[in-house]
Amino acid sequence: MAARHENTRRPAAAYVDPLGEPFLQTRFALPARPATFLRRRRLTEHLDQALGTPLTMVNGSAGAGKTLLVADWATRLGQPVAWFTNETEDQGCGVFWAYVLQALRAAGLPLPAEIGCPGDAGRVERTLLARLADELSGRPRPAVLVLDEFDRVTTPQIADQLEFVLHHAGPGLRLILVTRTEPLLPLHRYRAAAAMTEIRDAELAFTADEAAALLERHGLRLSADATRALVERTRGWAAGLRLCAMAAQQHPDPETYLADFEAGRSTIADFLLAEVLKRQPARTQDLLLDVSVVERFCPGLAEALTGTGGVEPELAGLHTQNAFVEDLGHSWYRLHPLFGEILRTHLRVRSPGLEPELHRRAARWLRASGSLPEALAHGAAAGDWEFAARALVDDLAIGQLFTGLRADDLTELFARMGPEVPGPAAELVRAARDLAGRDVDRGLSHLRRAEKMLRAGERPPAEPPARAGGGPRDERAPRSAEGAHERPSDAADRLSRALLEALAARLTGSPGRAEKALAEAVRLRGEIPAHLLRKHPEFTALLLTHLGSARLWAGRFDEARDALAQAAGCPGGVSTALPREDSLGHLALIDYLNGWPGRAERQALAALEETEQFGLGRPSGPGLGQLVLAAVAVERDDLAQARRLLDGTAGSGTVPLDPVTAAGRSLATARLLLARGEPRAAAAATGLAVPALTASPWAEVHTALVTAAAQLAEGRPDCAAKVLDEVPYAGEPAYAAELARVRLAAGDRDTAIGLLDLVGGQDNLGPGVTVRAALVRARVAQDEGDDAAARKLLARALLEARGERLRRPFTEAGPRIRHLLDTPPLQALAAGWLVPGVPAERGRPGAAAEPAPLVVEELSGREREVLGRLAQMMSTEEIAADLYVSVNTVKTHLKSVYRKLGVNRRGDAVRQARERGLV
Repeated sequence: MAARHENTRRPAAAYVDPLGEPFLQTRFALPARPATFLRRRRLTEHLDQALGTPLTMVNGSAGAGKTLLVADWATRLGQPVAWFTNETEDQGCGVFWAYVLQALRAAGLPLPAEIGCPGDAGRVERTLLARLADELSGRPRPAVLVLDEFDRVTTPQIADQLEFVLHHAGPGLRLILVTRTEPLLPLHRYRAAAAMTEIRDAELAFTADEAAALLERHGLRLSADATRALVERTRGWAAGLRLCAMAAQQHPDPETYLADFEAGRSTIADFLLAEVLKRQPARTQDLLLDVSVVERFCPGLAEALTGTGGVEPELAGLHTQNAFVEDLGHSWYRLHPLFGEILRTHLRVRSPGLEPELHRRAARWLRASGSLPEALAHGAAAGDWEFAARALVDDLAIGQLFTGLRADDLTELFARMGPEVPGPAAELVRAARDLAGRDVDRGLSHLRRAEKMLRAGERPPAEPPARAGGGPRDERAPRSAEGAHERPSDAADRLSRALLEALAARLTGSPGRAEKALAEAVRLRGEIPAHLLRKHPEFTALLLTHLGSARLWAGRFDEARDALAQAAGCPGGVSTALPREDSLGHLALIDYLNGWPGRAERQALAALEETEQFGLGRPSGPGLGQLVLAAVAVERDDLAQARRLLDGTAGSGTVPLDPVTAAGRSLATARLLLARGEPRAAAAATGLAVPALTASPWAEVHTALVTAAAQLAEGRPDCAAKVLDEVPYAGEPAYAAELARVRLAAGDRDTAIGLLDLVGGQDNLGPGVTVRAALVRARVAQDEGDDAAARKLLARALLEARGERLRRPFTEAGPRIRHLLDTPPLQALAAGWLVPGVPAERGRPGAAAEPAPLVVEELSGREREVLGRLAQMMSTEEIAADLYVSVNTVKTHLKSVYRKLGVNRRGDAVRQARERGLV
């Protein structure tokens, strides 16, 4: 024995512990680093701070890389480091301190013999500890002591004794604890005094760049996306990354393997089951296996899953032990993703058939606690579709199938529900699913079945209360869920049916059905708990939008506007973004049809902003607002912009949501084709892509106008007149001006004049109507030889059109009207926006006209709003506050305005805008 340890210069008797066993030299050796070990600079630099603080704690989960980190740092420190690896068998204070003393000596620290050595395995003299602390405190250079696997030290007295030595050794000792758990030392004191260095689990996790470097050391080069996905799945866990890399080395396609490998059947599973699960008591193992079926859990949910109580201390302890249980705050936890996968696989082997029951228990507890999305997911995972459908309808959440961030997830979830699931709730969900996919016939069929069941009073029976624990594991019951959820009345079923009826009415162009649905919804609202209606503002927003669309299809613009304005005014947020966008798009169409292109553009842009701010895509493709913008672009003769907008809507490859949207698309497309000189294509484009049960007066009129205009363009005025004769025109002033233009072109002067009389005195008609009416009257005056009256009418039309930049009506008015624009008084009104050129400068009679400014790209609606406030001498900050946007957004709009107007300063922009009639 003495010969083996001559280098320590100690008597042979000192090389045994208090139990008489020889010291195991491997426990004093620094662990060897594998060839693939990756030194991470950020961690070593942090660990360098250990030399400046009495206490350092490297606290992480099993396999987090903490031991290798400290061992690598110690080898490069340039001074002796005493290393001691603890083991579970060391229960007594005497054995612990005997090993600590031997570790110090093995590192070359000359401890005097007077310090002594514990002679009793279970205790150590206080005087020995005092002598050790005194010896260390007098050292010119601090001793560095690493206690690895310190979580195995469970004796409180050892922690107290270690704190005593650390405190009294002063600057002569630097203690580094490598542990999976919080040690029993008074850490709060060291933290408060800034006398502690800490490296915890989150810091030990590999970043994506570090993971890529580690994989390269294993001979693997993955794409950046594949590396990030692996880091996300492993949470940067060192052992997981290494084991994955080692396994992938044996696979011909490492990237595919790492994307799809089954964690539950890998070497990672062997590691975690041995190092984490099997270290726990049987009750805690059951707890971990049960909670593995949920994404997150709290004590109440864990108790519902296990059927046992008092689990809160266990959950907190598992987190403290770094047992791959992450603390989410507010008493909620989650398992490490890989650990969860492995536990679920182990659960299926250990307790076959229990997993669906656990999902069922989770679903009911989550439903009772108000966590509907998670409850639905677990109900589906349990195969309990009756529960899932009932929960969705009872919560009044059926509208979430159509709007919000979860629409796609819910659609995908309930797509798996089979036809065998009974009950009205299941039929309502099927109807919603089919209507969302525009399968109207099947949706209506399910609605009829749901209605029949509701009339017959069919509702699935309430579930019996679950049994409390006491039986086998697969019969444990969530006691906290008993009686937690009562069956509501069938008002939620009927109100959900009313919403779907309103949608069906919209999709089929049935305004009468929509009104009945509204009446039913109004009657039922009083029977629904108020908190549910507040919780689901999308329900009301969808109902009003569908109603408004149906009314708009019927040509009842004022009534439609009332419903749509209420929908647009519903509480903002992601859940109502799509119906609010939809309603604003419909309002934009009403403004366009009434001749207000500027208003229509602003409404349409506001509609697009509703979903853009949340990054939502429309499930049915581009909305009505984009089609209105295209129609407005045609009115302004910006045919390239109109084509771009329409190409964007057609590129989605989706069927329009409803007849209104279909009509809006055909209207904008046909008018663009007419403007481009393609009359036959324009007439063909008027066909409605979505069938409707009732005719729309405005859609029929616009179809007839396009068809008649196409006939006129091909030189067939009689055919044009015949087309108009067949239109059931009810005398709406909004269409009168265009009808009058076509009638006059077809030679029916008297009818044209009669139609023009309808336009006068109508306050709700905008320049899109009144300008056309003035141009037709000017044409009549020309025909009568009264050019003076024609010029006056044309001047009025120019003044009205300038603010809206309406160019198309003048193009359609014909060459005789356009010829009058060359006369000096009218030329000044048209210059700069309708035709190139500006009038002579005011105040300088006879001055030659200056070169005309270039006609540049049109300003957007928001750019004109910014420009208008600029003309009011508002500052950038004031404009931002007035428009509810950021200062940077205003600056961006200003740069675009300057570019489009060809100026560099605010004053020049305002001057140009006034000359062009933009403000």
